[in-house]
This record gives sequence, C-alpha cells and structure tokens, in this order.
Amino acid sequence: MKPSPYWEGTAVVSGDLKEMNLTQFRGKYLVFFFYPLDFTFVCPTEIIAFSDRIKEFKAIQTEVVACSVDSPYTHLAWIKTSRKQGGLGHLNIPLLSDQTHQISKDYGVYVEDLGHSLR
Repeated sequence: MKPSPYWEGTAVVSGDLKEMNLTQFRGKYLVFFFYPLDFTFVCPTEIIAFSDRIKEFKAIQTEVVACSVDSPYTHLAWIKTSRKQGGLGHLNIPLLSDQTHQISKDYGVYVEDLGHSLR
C-alpha cells in the first residue's frame, strides 16, 4: 500500500473559506471522496448522507472531506441554497475545491474529456 498523495486547497468549512491540507489529518482516519460537480442531481444525496452521519464518523476518530473541481465560491453558493431547492443547506463536512484539477489527477479520478472528477 502506498501513502495518499498530498493535497492542499481552499475548502468551505462551516460556511467559511479555509485553507486545508492532508497533513491536518495526520494520525486520524480520513474519508476523502470526490464527486463530479456542484448543483448536480445525485451528488447532494451522498454528501448530505455523510454530513448527517458525521457524529458516527467522529465516534471512530474519522474525519470526512468531500472534493470537486468547482470553485470554493460555487461550493459556498451550493451550501447557501436550501435542500428543498436542490442545495446542500448546512453541512457538517468540508467541501474542498480542486480548481486546478491536480488533486483529482493525483488520485486518478479526473476525466479529461469531461473536465471533472468521478465519484
């Protein structure tokens, strides 16, 4: 097994923009997952499910971070949109921005033809 590729970037955390990196999670378990794009149909269901169960993850010393190629401002707009209107509403997990696509490429989930990452 090889170590996870290092990453750093801007994330939306509790409604604020914050810089994050992989080193912050050293010594902890981390569920780090990708989704294609903000404001898409299936993605909010999965992200909300992780967010709503964050206490269960924290109980086993596990953090959760979601990542897409959207800008942090698009993430912020999606969080500020209510769930009834197709948004995420309040989230208990960070949404990391991979605008350069480097994180997605390093993890092998970026699809060049589509311009975004896979789940």
